[in-house]
Amino acid sequence: MTVAPSPPGRFRPAELRLALAAPRPAGGLTSEFRQVGGLRAHTRRSAGPGGDGPPMVLVHGLAVSHRYLTPLAVALAPRRPVYVPDLPGFGLTERPAAAYDVDRHVAFLVDWLDAYRLGPVCLLGHSFGAEVAAALAARHPGLVRALVLAGPTSDPAARSRRGLVGRWLRDTLREATWQAPILLRDVTDARPWRVFATLSHSVRNAVEEDLAPITAPTLVLTGARDPVAPAAWREQVARLVPDARSVAVPGAAHNVVTTAPTQVADAVHDLLTTPARS
Repeated sequence: MTVAPSPPGRFRPAELRLALAAPRPAGGLTSEFRQVGGLRAHTRRSAGPGGDGPPMVLVHGLAVSHRYLTPLAVALAPRRPVYVPDLPGFGLTERPAAAYDVDRHVAFLVDWLDAYRLGPVCLLGHSFGAEVAAALAARHPGLVRALVLAGPTSDPAARSRRGLVGRWLRDTLREATWQAPILLRDVTDARPWRVFATLSHSVRNAVEEDLAPITAPTLVLTGARDPVAPAAWREQVARLVPDARSVAVPGAAHNVVTTAPTQVADAVHDLLTTPARS
């Protein structure tokens, strides 16, 4: 299935069908299951070889899965191989008894990269996935060639369950309504208790401690209308990461990776092809 890109902030029924297709092949993406860290782990990946760029690994947020990252995976695939693993307990990956915190998700991804014999990769984490990606880049720099922190949580100005949920509720008023079935499917797969427990792990994670040690070229990216990761927090993150770049996509809210995939893919391409500032 070929889906023409939407303007920023848009998401249509055709894109919804593509996002919900796994494990069936669709849109040039296919599914694989491998044993990783003692779990049967699902990965949505580009079926073709892509371009000659470094592999892209996309890390989803705390209530979701590979599904909402499908538009971005499709947009990236012509230029480079793309992998979108479901973290433990989410999407089609086996559910462990307990919800993983940032440290355990990092350990899982290190095992996952080893299972796929990947690295260094361009690592993109969105929302809570950005916390996980930042920790992996800080602690295992040899595995990360470049880093994208998209809509990173959690802003100290709202670092509580109430504060973060309040911002997410405001964000729902700014998002395309056709994303709702994806969220419902993902929360059902994960179970609400796991989502709540992962939220608790997020607000207890001092992401700032993992930003300063990052050595990979880094892009901090949000939607210009994102209330979860607002402009002040985006700029603070960019200041904490040495020589990081900062981009806001006009018209998009928190789910910029879903509703503005072409713009995000172009920003990733610029990160990988433009020399770092001296």
